[in-house]
Amino acid sequence: MSGTNDSHVLLVRLAAPLQSWGIAGRFARRDTHSRPTKSGVIGLCAAALGLPRDEPLGELAEVRFGVRADRPGTSLRDYHSVGGGKYPLRPRDLITDHQRAAKAATDSSPMAPSDDALEPEPFGRVELPAWYGSPKYVTADPRSGALVSGEVRRHSLITERWYLADAAFLVGLEHQDRALLERVAHALEYPKRLLWLGRKACPPSGDLAVGLAQGSLKEVFETHSLLPDAVGPEAEPSATAQHIRPWAWIESRRPLPGVGPLSDQPVQFGTDGGIHSLRWETRHRITISAHARGWDIIL
Repeated sequence: MSGTNDSHVLLVRLAAPLQSWGIAGRFARRDTHSRPTKSGVIGLCAAALGLPRDEPLGELAEVRFGVRADRPGTSLRDYHSVGGGKYPLRPRDLITDHQRAAKAATDSSPMAPSDDALEPEPFGRVELPAWYGSPKYVTADPRSGALVSGEVRRHSLITERWYLADAAFLVGLEHQDRALLERVAHALEYPKRLLWLGRKACPPSGDLAVGLAQGSLKEVFETHSLLPDAVGPEAEPSATAQHIRPWAWIESRRPLPGVGPLSDQPVQFGTDGGIHSLRWETRHRITISAHARGWDIIL
């Protein structure tokens, strides 16, 4: 597909104070890749289109993926704790969480509140002095289906979470079906669900879909200027966008010898984790054309 005249590329701007594109992290340690992952970006597009999580991705997963690091950003580590505090008992908890209601009603339970604790100060909220829990340990209530505490813990959980701070990337999605890319572009500007850059704490800033061009990913990256937020205010006056040659990573249609694969090719998303396969990519130093197209976008 690359290099043919009937290829089209949707350009997507991913910029925000924080981004996080996990590729191998678990709950205790949430990593971030140095750049947006294909799984993360396709998930962003699927959310914008309003696709159900268990629906096959079809042509959306078949797009050829590329990303240009106009502003790579800096790694940021967040010391994060979960749980370990007191959780108030509210009237709705007695209805939706039968486990908690039983603890409050059982006199022999160490979780049972005293008569003084049940005084509504303020109205409708009661502190259970011995109730400690981690909200991440949740399960579906077999009676109502509501999410309830699955395990009670007395100590908070310490997690390590990594982000990319102050980064700006230009992502390209290449496909022969221009109508498909136009639908994705429209959805990114009028999304059916909330969008974030890898994690719910990272909403995007400014425009997302910033153009549709004809050609291959490398050609389009070379003929479009750096994003306006590629050079930060702290940069030296001589460090103008014209002197920056950013790196770009472009997906390969076939395995490459001597190149390690990435496990971020989305097959299907799901509420209990997605299914991914391997893909390969090549790295290029991009020289921006002197006559590159500029931008008229909201930052």
